[in-house]
Amino acid sequence: MALGIGWKQKGDGKNVPLGEVVKPNERLSWGRTIGFGIQHVFAMFGATFVFPLLMGLNPQFGIMMSGVATILFLLIVRGRIPSYLGTSASFMGAVAVIAAQTASSGEDYAATLTGAILIAGLLLIVVGVIVHFLGGAVVSRVLPPAVTGAVVMLIGFNLAPVVAGVYWPKDQWVALITMIVAVVAALALRGFAARIAILISLIVGTLVSWLLDLMKVGVAEQTDATGATIPGQYPRFNLDQLGSADWIGLPQTIEGATGPLAGPHLPIFSMAAILVVIPGVIALIAENAGHVKAVAEMTGDDLDKSMGSAFIGDGVGTAVSSAFGGPPTTTYAENIGVMAATRVYSTAAYWVAAIVAILLGFSPKFGALIAAIPQGVLGGITVVLYGMIGLLGAKIWVENRVDFGNPINLVPMAAGLIIGIGDVKLTFSKDFTISGIALGTIAVIVLYHLGRAIAPRELKEDLARGQDSEIVDGTSMSVGEVRGADGRVHSPWESRSQGPGAHTSHGEVPPQAPPPGDRPAR
Repeated sequence: MALGIGWKQKGDGKNVPLGEVVKPNERLSWGRTIGFGIQHVFAMFGATFVFPLLMGLNPQFGIMMSGVATILFLLIVRGRIPSYLGTSASFMGAVAVIAAQTASSGEDYAATLTGAILIAGLLLIVVGVIVHFLGGAVVSRVLPPAVTGAVVMLIGFNLAPVVAGVYWPKDQWVALITMIVAVVAALALRGFAARIAILISLIVGTLVSWLLDLMKVGVAEQTDATGATIPGQYPRFNLDQLGSADWIGLPQTIEGATGPLAGPHLPIFSMAAILVVIPGVIALIAENAGHVKAVAEMTGDDLDKSMGSAFIGDGVGTAVSSAFGGPPTTTYAENIGVMAATRVYSTAAYWVAAIVAILLGFSPKFGALIAAIPQGVLGGITVVLYGMIGLLGAKIWVENRVDFGNPINLVPMAAGLIIGIGDVKLTFSKDFTISGIALGTIAVIVLYHLGRAIAPRELKEDLARGQDSEIVDGTSMSVGEVRGADGRVHSPWESRSQGPGAHTSHGEVPPQAPPPGDRPAR
């Protein structure tokens, strides 16, 4: 199974024996495997097409490239790490900045964005090679939980003005209904339904928009900054492009509810844009590390030596996708939830999911349907998604017991967060400015390590006794790792819950898996 292809059938191929799991190199019958693969498609589906929409990229192409990236990942990790690579939200903060940059400079927005993301993917590959040879501790030394949590938090909260100023005002009542449905679905539903809460809210919000269109209830007129009247949006759910779209064909640039959605294209490279997306790499590192640790917990396999391969696989997926004009990719926590519930970790199911995604990518009609999702619906979804990105940073802090009573943690994080969330700018010349997420990330990392270097000895010792300690209870651990109540060593990026709406896309941390054979406590 050199490439992770060639699975042994588990038992009779029909059922998972009590107390056992289906390992990555095993499978059930092909009929059941196809069924599990389709379930993985539904699990990743919502976020994987929503984020390309928000990035101004053709979601049909985004779905297709997620399938391609997943296959590349499975080949690179040689089938040891079951994972689906959906669209990452880690670069959503960069999207707004690059859109503003290109609007003022006249550059091609989509090509500039994907060019910057391509460099980010290559950088993740380099990190993966380093981790492969030096071990995961080198990453946690440079990016301890205090730093990682701050970067993930400022990426999410930097997007608040985008929600308030772009999406929500387009149709506030539909946005409100969509948001409420997302929250209720995530909390009130159980099992698989709870894990697709975003997809459920999207469907409900779109149906509400369609009903309002039938009643000819338009969106109230608005005014722009100059006081000029902006006509109301009607109809909300416009299916004009759906009728003319082909059933089979390659993705193209199409018109969506929020503007043009770029199809396949060649990237261009801008240093200003590249600096803005680099912080997203930190979130990808956190996501992948958490995913590997969670899968290791579920399957009982030692995957520490595969950490570097996981980084390389995601980096290759992101680089290949963006090289052709697609979105960035990352390992998805929704699919971890599916595995935890079914105890089926077979990579054969992920091959099925990837192939289905690629086939969907060959349907322009499917792409036109997604592109027609009303702006108000996107407004309600982004309130939840962007807020979750930010709060996942706080979750990293809490679960790793980051001590903000220690100025080494407190002062650098405080400065970096205000810079990132407030979009503070540092201008070097007329053509070169660092701001927001990029500047905030630089401040967090540089000031943290500067603080550790110059702080009094008692502060350093206090920090060493906390979650940054390399030795816990006499056992060697990576910097930032903590020992849980179960006695196991946990990565700083592991989550301790089975949260229903968690997804990676966007600086997100996968949930910790239950021990093999256990069911999630939902």
